[in-house]
Amino acid sequence: MLATPPQTTLQRWQWRTAASLFAGYSAYYLCRSNLAVAAPLLIREFGSRGLNKEVLGQIASVGVLFYAAGKVVNGVLGDLLGGRKIFLLGIVGSVAATVVFGLGQGVGVFFAAWAANRLVQSMGWAGLVKTTANWFSYRAYGRIMGILSLSYLVGDIVAKLALGQLLALGVGWRGLFLAAAGTLAAVALSNWRSLHESPAEVGLAVPPASPVSLFAGPDAATGRPASLGQLLGPYFRSPAFLLLLALSFGFTALREAFSFWVPTYLVEAAHLSESAASQYSALYSVFGMVSILGAGYLSDAWLRGQRGPLLLAACLGLVPVLLAMSRPATGSLGPLVLTSLVGLLLLGPYSFLAGAMSLDAGGQQGAATASGLVDAVGYAGGTGALWLTGALAQRQGWGHAFLALAGLAVVTAGAALVFYLTQERRPVVTASIPLA
Repeated sequence: MLATPPQTTLQRWQWRTAASLFAGYSAYYLCRSNLAVAAPLLIREFGSRGLNKEVLGQIASVGVLFYAAGKVVNGVLGDLLGGRKIFLLGIVGSVAATVVFGLGQGVGVFFAAWAANRLVQSMGWAGLVKTTANWFSYRAYGRIMGILSLSYLVGDIVAKLALGQLLALGVGWRGLFLAAAGTLAAVALSNWRSLHESPAEVGLAVPPASPVSLFAGPDAATGRPASLGQLLGPYFRSPAFLLLLALSFGFTALREAFSFWVPTYLVEAAHLSESAASQYSALYSVFGMVSILGAGYLSDAWLRGQRGPLLLAACLGLVPVLLAMSRPATGSLGPLVLTSLVGLLLLGPYSFLAGAMSLDAGGQQGAATASGLVDAVGYAGGTGALWLTGALAQRQGWGHAFLALAGLAVVTAGAALVFYLTQERRPVVTASIPLA
């Protein structure tokens, strides 16, 4: 019998690893999208005890703040300890925190449990990025991260559809949280059996490291940073990386505001039921999937690897859509179309930031740290956007909330323009290369 060629064996393991990461990170969203789905029910039950849209926005904002802090810490831990370990620890911690929230009886418990949940959930993407850097060649970073970036949209869509169906069946918000935790626990067991840290664990060669990362050099393929200082220093000496942080701040703020508030907006502005709003809010993520695939294709095939033009076009396109959303809705169709357009414009360019662009910057040594820093700064912006959107919607209506988001899109467009003019006005050569 002929032996299987090593390259074929590596590709099989790569697809197994990618499938495990995809399923695992998608499942994370059962315990992240659940609060957005349950928001109208929580407001109804606890409104007399002070839980209105503004307070719920504060809970979400505190969660994002802890998520942002965890991104930095867990990004470093991912590079120092390994991606598989923190990926699985994040799942287990999220299950525990979700159960605590589901059993909670007041606003104080909700604040603490949601903050803890988002803190441990910050392990997920860092673990995914680190494991991907170990398993795939730098030549395939763009395509593999495009595929894996779909996981958070698939997770969001499935979570909102499934959790919305539970609401339609009469399951309350507590049952919704416990069901999400139980499902994620089952996925954790599957990932524990299927994931490996690197090809070396199964007797295969490690793919080549990026020659253009901030850590390029003779030790770049080791996958281990020499020290904490050498791990962090190159990022803050790179103008391109600092611009990447600014872009992440704006794009993540916009993304967080929409990901969380769309179901509540559809209940109040489009006059949909809670279950229908949860399910229709998945349109935002469905069009986001189209955006991710389209943005990756356009960047590689038409723009020769440049991301700046798409980042700029997305921000400029969002402005008129957000201005239209600031006007009172006359039916349910308009809000559904507009939220779908936001997903189409926003989520593809957003996926570049903590995905392929972070992998390019960090390589095998610093990939988790790069994505952690990018996401941490981004979610700092998301913290403010969640609170501001909720506060404006509560006090002055949804129109003022969307006007503020339109202003943020304008400022982010300026950062995208600077990034393109200073970093990308040069030809970038790309080629079709196998994933190994």
